Amino acid sequence: MKFGCCLGIDQASLVHDAGFDFMECTVVSLLPEKSDREFAEIFKKFQDSPLPVEAFNVFLPGDMKIVGDKVSHDRIKHYVEIALQRVHQIGADTIVFGSGGARSFPEGFSYERAEEQILQFLSLVADYADPLDITIVIEPLNKQESNIINSVLDAEEFAKKINRKSIQILADFYHMDEENEPLENIVKAKKSIKHIHVADTGRLAPGTGQYPYEHFIDCLQRANYNQRISIECQWNDVHKELVRSRDFLKELFETKKV
Repeated sequence: MKFGCCLGIDQASLVHDAGFDFMECTVVSLLPEKSDREFAEIFKKFQDSPLPVEAFNVFLPGDMKIVGDKVSHDRIKHYVEIALQRVHQIGADTIVFGSGGARSFPEGFSYERAEEQILQFLSLVADYADPLDITIVIEPLNKQESNIINSVLDAEEFAKKINRKSIQILADFYHMDEENEPLENIVKAKKSIKHIHVADTGRLAPGTGQYPYEHFIDCLQRANYNQRISIECQWNDVHKELVRSRDFLKELFETKKV
């Protein structure tokens, strides 16, 4: 099992010193709609990182709607092409597709049409992701953040409908808890789950709340999941909590021998 953390590249040294294995940064931080010259300054930070950046989240900017009557297909296509090229250039192989603001459909809009548009978007992304060996993991979000794809099983259905090697799914402990989704769904969808996000009560650091980690780890174990786990949370004191969270996860997983 590899443990990582979702933070900005400017905090790479902090995450490295806390003992993590990798970082997960945001796609939007790669400035996909900016020039190569502007990206070069950002890329230098990734090159200098003491820790590999193996995954990316926050795929789309909130104003880039992929669902609804105001979808700019040319903008989306250009963004996706450049974004995936830059992710590949950095050496990461996983992109999280959450982007609740981009994928939520407006009031009065057809769910069926929204689903069709999301599938169309994922098909486009797969066209660029497949040859680069990048995996796109669909992230279920709680209903406060998105009105579509709210469970692990929802995400699995979308992945099955796309049926492309690059389109898989993610299980996020926080969103599952918010939706009262059975953790057993991790086992049910085990063939499609390729990435994990964790937090704790109030979306704070692991080990600070009452999330049922023993059950969560048991489900991961029964799903034969032994890949990456990223902490995606809000920090009260990131300098202190990074080390504590890393130690908390390491001890739990070693005890359960996942």
